[in-house]
Amino acid sequence: MDTLSAQDHCKDVQFAIEKGVRLSPQAVHILNNSQHFDGLGRIIFLDRYSLKSKRDEIGVGDCVIAIVVEDYKFPKKEIGIVKAMPTKDKVVLHMVTGLHASEESNYELTVDLLKCDKPVESIDDALKRVARAAASVEKEDLQDYYFNLFYEQLANKHIQPAGRIMTGANVKGSNNYTRNLTLYNCYVLPSPKDSRYSIINETFFYMMETMARGGGVGINLSSLRPKYAYVRGVHGKSSGAVSWGGLYSFGTGLIEQGGSRRGALMLMMEDWHPDIIEFIQAKTQMGRIENANISVLISDPFMEAVKQDKEWNLAFPDYEAMDKDHYNREWDGDLPKWKEKGYPVKVYKTVRARDMWDTLIRSAHSSAEPGIVFLDRYNTLSNSWYFNRICCTNPCGEQGLPGWGVCNLGHLYLASFARQTGEDEEGPLYEMDWDALKRAARTLNRFLDNVIDLNPYHFEAMEKNQKSERRVGGGTLGLGELLIKLRVKYGSPESIPLIEQIYKTIATEMYKESCSIAQEKGSFAKFDSEKFLKSGFMKQMPDDIREMVKQYGIRNVTLTTQAPTGTVGSMLSTSTGIEPFYSFEYYQQSRLGFHKVLIRLAEKYKRPDGSLPDYFVGAMDLKPLEHVRVQAAVQRWTDSSISKTANAPNNFTVEQTKQLYEHAYDLGCKGVTIYRDGCRNEQALSLDADAEKKNAASARGELDSDLARETVNVPDESEYGAEVGQTCPQCREGTMVKLGGCTECSNQCGFKGSCDMK
Repeated sequence: MDTLSAQDHCKDVQFAIEKGVRLSPQAVHILNNSQHFDGLGRIIFLDRYSLKSKRDEIGVGDCVIAIVVEDYKFPKKEIGIVKAMPTKDKVVLHMVTGLHASEESNYELTVDLLKCDKPVESIDDALKRVARAAASVEKEDLQDYYFNLFYEQLANKHIQPAGRIMTGANVKGSNNYTRNLTLYNCYVLPSPKDSRYSIINETFFYMMETMARGGGVGINLSSLRPKYAYVRGVHGKSSGAVSWGGLYSFGTGLIEQGGSRRGALMLMMEDWHPDIIEFIQAKTQMGRIENANISVLISDPFMEAVKQDKEWNLAFPDYEAMDKDHYNREWDGDLPKWKEKGYPVKVYKTVRARDMWDTLIRSAHSSAEPGIVFLDRYNTLSNSWYFNRICCTNPCGEQGLPGWGVCNLGHLYLASFARQTGEDEEGPLYEMDWDALKRAARTLNRFLDNVIDLNPYHFEAMEKNQKSERRVGGGTLGLGELLIKLRVKYGSPESIPLIEQIYKTIATEMYKESCSIAQEKGSFAKFDSEKFLKSGFMKQMPDDIREMVKQYGIRNVTLTTQAPTGTVGSMLSTSTGIEPFYSFEYYQQSRLGFHKVLIRLAEKYKRPDGSLPDYFVGAMDLKPLEHVRVQAAVQRWTDSSISKTANAPNNFTVEQTKQLYEHAYDLGCKGVTIYRDGCRNEQALSLDADAEKKNAASARGELDSDLARETVNVPDESEYGAEVGQTCPQCREGTMVKLGGCTECSNQCGFKGSCDMK
């Protein structure tokens, strides 16, 4: 043990000494130097981001992170000190955190050695590792300067890298066992070619390899032929695009169960695909797509058809009318481009656009999926419009990418720029440090640009694409906390101008820095000044930024995005992404277990009667439209997209959901997701202390979701017809939906119910 006096040790070390627990130098170092966070934050850091030793190096006295509750979906991890090793595969722990850190348990728990990891870094160690790695790609005589700059910003909590960078950034040569881990969170794979070989041997393999290294994947399924379409090679019929989505979902579940880092997958389909109704309702059927988020890619023509109550064609290339090799070579999932080339198209069904829109809205209302991405708007605004079409997003939706596209994420902790100036009878007083925000935004841009050259690429196509456009995603967390400190109510009319000022400052400073780096190191390879400045986003940028781009070029094709920051936000005990706090006392279910969360900031403002000032608002206190207004304000200065949820009460209606989605489109959002409280059985955040038991029951299949309860009334097969929402009596796989006045099976098995059209 080190020679620090007792009063210099943290309370956990002091308590262990009082209990007679032997402590190794590693345990003393880790516990003493990881006090930057609260209990949950410290567990998150030590589990996710501190480098680990080999398991055979664990000994008596060491501090470990241990799985104390085994569950494939909701395991629980806690911090302990090894008291004894009675057998080669068992350890007795003195528990530092968790239920067993109590007198009733004598602070002891016996667990399997295989369930323990030994962290070797304190938070300060990890920040220095990350800063040194990011600075290592600079010129040798500048590396110390940028190390100090990056470390200063990290240590002051101005910059918080995304989890992949925190975990994997390292430059220790042969000791760098993280060398195979990606530093990127966001990946989009090219849509699979319309063949079994490409679906399985290419896309499925690429997906699994990417997830195994820690990256989340997005896949657009629109390139795959619809259900019952003819398959020439085997003289049979296709199982459809949704069925292959089920394969990718299953593979994601294997990654989730096989390691501490769960797989993350986004599946998307475009609004013209013949299987779109089946895709919209895929989450209503147990076991079809359980381990993926799903979203529909909505075009401007479709929204126009909805507004004007027009019919909408569900179509696909008429591959039977052309040479097979030509079809395989030309078809990539982009139907508008296919039509522009004059290639044949087959209309499989014509529906009323509003009926299809209503089906989507009902599903989103019932289960929070599918989300919506307004794809045409995304590509119109995209800086890469002239060379790389955005075809899908990453799993959380904040980063639209082309095929083989990647993006590395880092965040500005906005509440760290609130400087305390005093205190009044209500609580602490703060003001915004705009100069510090500007400096941090510019530093973040260089930091993330360096990560592009530091990152290990596991596929050549990904490296080629990223280094030709150098896409980065500078975002934020702590907006909700910042607004509270500035005494501005989140989502209120007076909050919107301040939010716009914050995000305009971030965007313009990052663009300035990217232009500066372009002078020093060169613009991204695909940069074309004239075309770049014609993007929808650049047209709205200030004149001085446009002039800098024209004169000096720019290093990165995109610079800003707003990620959910769930893990790092929880580690910092702040509001995540651009969200408000969920509440100021709630329960959180995660891969680390079930924890009660108390927001300490609220304690500083709590009145004698326990109430809080009106600028303390949680996610459920806001109207859904207030959420969307904040999203639109941030989107104005975000060149990629935003991960944002419009929270709604349980009694929020389908019609209100419809109005919200249409308002989001009118406000200029690139996408929208609503979450109606209680619409899913498994809730990550809840005000209910029994949520852990309910989540576990749901994982075992013992509970039905709202949407499942709506569709269980199956009519007798002898009856003619079936009502909207019921399971198809013929195939038992589809759900009855109303299309073009007729009640038909979403599975397209041919069954029709009653028809209103004469």
